[in-house]
Amino acid sequence: METYGTLTLCATPIGNLEDITYRVVRTLQEVDFIAAEDTRHTRKLLNHFDIHTKLISYHEHNKMEKGKELIELLKQGKNLALVTDAGTPGISDPGEDIVKLAIEEGITVTSAPGAVAGITALILSGQSTRRFIFEGFLPTDKKERKALLESLKTETRTTILYEAPHRLNKTLELLYEALGDRSITVTKELTKKFEFIRKTTLSGAITYFEEVEPKGEFVLVLAGKDLKTLQEEDQKVWEEMSIEEHMNLYVNKGMDEKTAMKQVAKDRGVSKRDIYAYLHQN
Repeated sequence: METYGTLTLCATPIGNLEDITYRVVRTLQEVDFIAAEDTRHTRKLLNHFDIHTKLISYHEHNKMEKGKELIELLKQGKNLALVTDAGTPGISDPGEDIVKLAIEEGITVTSAPGAVAGITALILSGQSTRRFIFEGFLPTDKKERKALLESLKTETRTTILYEAPHRLNKTLELLYEALGDRSITVTKELTKKFEFIRKTTLSGAITYFEEVEPKGEFVLVLAGKDLKTLQEEDQKVWEEMSIEEHMNLYVNKGMDEKTAMKQVAKDRGVSKRDIYAYLHQN
């Protein structure tokens, strides 16, 4: 029976080189090959830790071709480490593709965990950490981007976004236009000497970066919609509609009168008896 190699996802520092783990260093030393997003960038890291393992280029533009090559190496019993330029591979990079391929082929995939820029930014942001979502970069496709921004209008969880410096101003403006003046924490250079963490509002961030040129890769931590405000807005929509119109909305969707009455009462925050009394008062 053939013995396949193991694919290990190795987290590398997002800034401060001391944030690498002993396990990651050992793994990078012991594997047969290291697949890297940018071999020149990774070479600097390897040189710092005196690691001489052979590098293979694996990035967004060659992932189809190289992915097959990496799978073949693993099938031959070679052990492979996957790294991204900074942080944990598989998040907003082609790492997820090679993981899917490996799992489909019955190859063991494991992780040597470490730094993640999004989580680091979240815990430093001063925003709510109880419930959050990760959206990465806003879609470049206009339709997809519009749909995402629309969904964020009623999103009550904290949202983590990544952005490049040349697109930061536009992204902040798009968020402001879609969501109003939400609280946001803008971060960059995380774990480095000149770590930047600025909790402000979307309008405040727009003003700041109109005066200060954005440099570096950014992580944005956006506050969710306040649940109480959202409920009040929903309540207002129902109050602007007559109870008859409200009932017809559900009946026209196929609900029976009893179920529709129950849903209308729930929407309006009243008892089903109140709705029944209103509808049968005459």
